[in-house]
Amino acid sequence: MLDHGRDQRLEKYDLTHATVREMLTEMKDISEIMVDLAYASIMFDSEETAEEVKNLEADMEELSKNIRIKAMLSARTHKDATKLSSLLEVASASRRISNAAGDIVKLIECEVDKRPFLSFILREAEEKIKRLVLNDGSDMVGRSIDELAVESETGMRIIAIKRGKRWIYDPEDETKLKAGDTLIVRGTDDGYDILRTHASGEEKWPVYPDEETEED
Repeated sequence: MLDHGRDQRLEKYDLTHATVREMLTEMKDISEIMVDLAYASIMFDSEETAEEVKNLEADMEELSKNIRIKAMLSARTHKDATKLSSLLEVASASRRISNAAGDIVKLIECEVDKRPFLSFILREAEEKIKRLVLNDGSDMVGRSIDELAVESETGMRIIAIKRGKRWIYDPEDETKLKAGDTLIVRGTDDGYDILRTHASGEEKWPVYPDEETEED
């Protein structure tokens, strides 16, 4: 079962009333998660993740079309057209990024031994895509991504969660972690090592004085 982190994001995202800037922000967010998921699909040979990239590519096409329509309807003067032209260039750049992500996932159709170069390149990158499993002894279990401030504490961003047969992509801050969750994360080796010790239960998640007061 595939599950968008933002629950069928374009179905609840009102394209009719959204501004060009709002849709542009959405395109930027989607293109970023697409790149992360594309690399993850190759690293972990996941056809499910590759399929989600294709789904998001369709979302990008819909957004791109609506941005162009909205821009044409909004431009009343030459000055308006000039401003909107700059925004459309940014939209076009996001679209090219998403297309590149779509091209990357096509590599999953190749045999694993035919694409060793990509895994090598990704291993050499400063920020890497990695995965880890949340142990039931970890105090991260039952807490939300926002409550833990995972990215602030470790520098690692959770880009997807595999929960049983279900995938949660681009999880919301309110998403609570469960024992057995497989976390697909992006960040540095040092950040991964820190997160791994907490996910395994080897180390307790840091608690700050104000949090201790609230718990008391």
